[in-house]
Amino acid sequence: MRPESGAEVVGETGFEPATSWSQTKRSTRLSYSPRLRKRDNIGEASGKRNIKPASTCVRRLFSSRLRGIMNDTLIIIPTYNECENVRAIADAVFASSPDVNILFVDDNSPDGTGAIVDEMAAADSRVKVMHRAEKNGLGRAYIAGFKWALERRYEFICEMDADFSHNPADVPKLRAAAKDAGLVLGSRYLNGIRVINWPLRRLFLSRGAGVYVKLVTGMPFTDPTGGFKCFRRCVLEAIPLDQIESSGYSFQVEMTHMAWRIGCRIVEVPIVFEERRSGASKMSKNIIFEALVMVWKLYFRARFRRAPVCRVQAGSGRFKCCQPR
Repeated sequence: MRPESGAEVVGETGFEPATSWSQTKRSTRLSYSPRLRKRDNIGEASGKRNIKPASTCVRRLFSSRLRGIMNDTLIIIPTYNECENVRAIADAVFASSPDVNILFVDDNSPDGTGAIVDEMAAADSRVKVMHRAEKNGLGRAYIAGFKWALERRYEFICEMDADFSHNPADVPKLRAAAKDAGLVLGSRYLNGIRVINWPLRRLFLSRGAGVYVKLVTGMPFTDPTGGFKCFRRCVLEAIPLDQIESSGYSFQVEMTHMAWRIGCRIVEVPIVFEERRSGASKMSKNIIFEALVMVWKLYFRARFRRAPVCRVQAGSGRFKCCQPR
């Protein structure tokens, strides 16, 4: 599937998995071999035979650590007063994608969400937690999560809400599409409307926002305001994250626009969106106003150009990413 517009990205990902399973197992066994050899020598000296192979002992002791090394996908979930949802959303994500990691970015929730995710992290190495001092907006939470992910060499970094409005069963779909793209957008409106339990005014607001963004910026996507997406790390490395201005839901539009402008290959996949099951929506008039203004800022920032800049050149080394194989 090729995008409607935009430059095709050139080059390779530049990312290599840390190691294969066999290499990881062998390197781990060798790292602990002195202790194991000492135990074997004792057994030989006493005339007793060791019952359990050393490799079995190491695998059992460090299986969770080895599994963490193999993970290349991180799902960032910002939280603020989501104590009713965090355990359930993690269970649902791992049910469909057992090998991913989850990073909860909690903004000092007064309902105790931070303490709950700490307990989850202590019990499961796939759960990671970042605590922030105060509520500073969705965009700031994601930027912090992106930087955390880039420091740890994840290849696929996803955004997802904690309230089940994004179906965890769709994570494998986004992850698969990201193999041949720099950014995958989960679309509520691709080839029809797939929204459950929304009042008509919310639906009109969302659809109207998408049309508004398309008319002003020229981005050809059906759902530019959506928050269920998957980035390749090379895209995030190419975007100046410290220059992102948005803190509310317009952050989604700004990030997509930045990726589109630099020539990133962007694809959309259909998803089903459902109104949150519990908790309160974070939507407000201030967030809506910020989004209205931000769209025009993006247009001015692009110098009134409604198309990608196409700065990526073969062999330039400036932006290695996402060429379909």
